[in-house]
Amino acid sequence: MNATLFLQTWRFQRIKLLAVLAGLAIWGFLMPVIYSQFGVQFKKLFDSGIIPKQFAEFGEGDVFSLPGSISLGFIHPISLLLNGIFAVGFASAAIAGERQRGTLEVLLARPISRRGVHATLYISLLVFLGMSVGAILVGNIAGAVLFGVVDQLNLSRVPVLWLNGVLLFGAIGSIGLAASVSFDRLTPALGVTLTVVLVSYFLEILGSLWPDAKGLQPYSLFFYLKPRAILTGQTDLFSFGLLLTITLAAIGYALAIFPRRDLAAPS
Repeated sequence: MNATLFLQTWRFQRIKLLAVLAGLAIWGFLMPVIYSQFGVQFKKLFDSGIIPKQFAEFGEGDVFSLPGSISLGFIHPISLLLNGIFAVGFASAAIAGERQRGTLEVLLARPISRRGVHATLYISLLVFLGMSVGAILVGNIAGAVLFGVVDQLNLSRVPVLWLNGVLLFGAIGSIGLAASVSFDRLTPALGVTLTVVLVSYFLEILGSLWPDAKGLQPYSLFFYLKPRAILTGQTDLFSFGLLLTITLAAIGYALAIFPRRDLAAPS
C-alpha cells in the first residue's frame, strides 16, 4: 500500500464520505422508529388480508420485529444507493476515471506499482465501506435506545452483521475495481458494475415477492446478506465464505490484468 496515495484518496473523498455517513446514520435511525411506532399497526393490516402476505416482507426485511426492520433498512434501495456511492461509483471510477482524464500515467510515473495502486485503492474502499456500514448500525442502535426497543436487539450480534455488510459491499467494490482496471473509460466500467448490482437486486426482490421465483435468489449477491438471521442468533458461514471468495476472485483478476494493460507507464 502507498501511504501518499491513501491519504490523497481520503482527502478527495472526505466530503462525500461525511455526507454518506450522515445519510446512512439517519436512515438507520428511522428503522427502529418505524417499527416502534407502526409495527403493530402494519401487522394487523397484513393479518386482515387487505394486503397480500407476500408483500409483508421485502427481501429479508419486515416491520413486524426490530431485527426485521433493521434488515429492511439494509436491503432498501436508499441504503443500496448510499453504500453504492463507494461500492459502485468510487470503485468503478478509481482506475478507469483516471485513465479517461489522462491522469493515470502521471500517477504511475511515480515509484508505485500498478498492484500497489490497486491495493491502496481497495484498502481505501474497505475503510469507506466499513464506516458506511457502521454508520447505519450506529443509527439503528441510537433509534432503538431513544424509542425504548433496544431490549429487543442482541447487541452482541451487531459486529457480525457489520462484517456481513462489509463483505457484501466489499465484494461489489472488488467487482467494480476489477471492471475499472479493464477499461480506459468510466462508462463501460460503471456499466458492468451497475449491471451486476441491479441484476442481483432484481433477483433477490423478485424471489422474495414471487414464490415461483424463489430459486433465483441464490444467484443474487444480496441473498447472502442475512441481517435478520444474524440478529436472531444465526450465522451462515457459507454466505460469508462465498462473498469472500467472490472478492478474492475479483481481486485476483484485477491483479492479473492491470499490470498487463497497454498503458504508457511501467508496471
